[in-house]
Amino acid sequence: MITNEHIPQNVNTIINDLEPRAFGRIGKLWVAVLVGFSLIGLFFYIQQVRQGLGITAMRDYSTWGIYVSNFVFFVAISLVGSLISAILKLSKAKWADPLTRIAEMIAVAAIIFAAIVIIIDMGRPDRFYNVIIHARIQSPITWDVIVITTYLFISLLLLYLPLIPDLAILRKRPERLSKWQNNLYGWLSMNWKDLPVQKNILNKSISILAVIIIPVAFGIHTVTSWLFATTFRPGWDSTNFGPYFVSGAFMVGAATVIAAMYVFRKAYKLENYIHLKHFDYMGRLLVLLSLIYLYFNINEYFIPAYKMKTSEVEHLKELFIGRHAQLFWAVQILGMIVPIVVLIFKRGRRPLPLLVISIMVIVGAWFKRFLIVVPSLAHPLIPTNRVDPTWLNYFPTIPEWFITIGTLCGALLIITMLVRVFPIIPISETIEEMNARQNKKL
Repeated sequence: MITNEHIPQNVNTIINDLEPRAFGRIGKLWVAVLVGFSLIGLFFYIQQVRQGLGITAMRDYSTWGIYVSNFVFFVAISLVGSLISAILKLSKAKWADPLTRIAEMIAVAAIIFAAIVIIIDMGRPDRFYNVIIHARIQSPITWDVIVITTYLFISLLLLYLPLIPDLAILRKRPERLSKWQNNLYGWLSMNWKDLPVQKNILNKSISILAVIIIPVAFGIHTVTSWLFATTFRPGWDSTNFGPYFVSGAFMVGAATVIAAMYVFRKAYKLENYIHLKHFDYMGRLLVLLSLIYLYFNINEYFIPAYKMKTSEVEHLKELFIGRHAQLFWAVQILGMIVPIVVLIFKRGRRPLPLLVISIMVIVGAWFKRFLIVVPSLAHPLIPTNRVDPTWLNYFPTIPEWFITIGTLCGALLIITMLVRVFPIIPISETIEEMNARQNKKL
């Protein structure tokens, strides 16, 4: 456990430091930019609904494209909630307590937009109900809908339940709240009075959810990998895809939390609560997760290369020396090898270098999902004689790019608004930590 020697020794100071704050000029500009890009993405999506998927670059052969890549990316990001809130919490890693709410907010925003992106990818979103009405238990898509819905519900509960004591604390200071905040906190705090019986029920509920969310989190990304692995396509026909997807998801999730830690620490002056040791520990965790992901990457490419099946050879050539080679090697080197090398050293785990490395991991992870989806579709399983050559060379159109950017900005907007309404760091847990330290001194 990390001793929080910099935590203020006064309850009012802690509450003042951690209570939600109104946006300043930069915050309002940030929200305006996110809303602007989200609206542009919505405009192009309306055009897509009206004109059909013909405005995208997806055709009979490249039936999946940037939308599915984006879906897999959002699902990967969402697993950070189970990594920080559940796995580290259950393993008694108390140092991660100030980071749990950040992780939960990211997880909720990501899983919401994972569901939205799948609807965007549908040519007829008005027929989404058919997925439910005519669900087939043998279909990975059916299981994807089930686990995404379940994971979203549990993630919302894991975000909300620990908030109850904090909202009750904030509501005791009505002079510092606007009317809508006072009403919202009063409704959400559910008459919390900090009684022992309430604490007992709350702690048990959180513990149960922390246990449940782990298999569900593993399930969501494993089922997502089955959407690929249950086909015979080169690059997807792999029994390695389940752990391959899960390990990559944990890596990019940890990097996302690190980036959020840095931004919130600077923007809200949380140096007394998010310490250098938090960055050091998260950097070490990111190294471990990157090494695990590197292992599965080696498995994913080495085994097909060793067997040299004709279809797999063409796919690997395209990745290693073909038209996707530059992007492939950039992702492998800049998104995985360089972070491992840099983060091994303590200086690399300082806040600013760690932020740069985390951004490299996040960007590399997004393009990694693009490389998983798109190149395999360049090897269709049906004849391609007398076919328009453009059908075999997928590259996203302008509407696809703007819709994708709109979803990314939408997820960031949800996180931004959650931060505006709710405390970033648990107030009640911080106060309990302060009291425990004071009692220990006595």
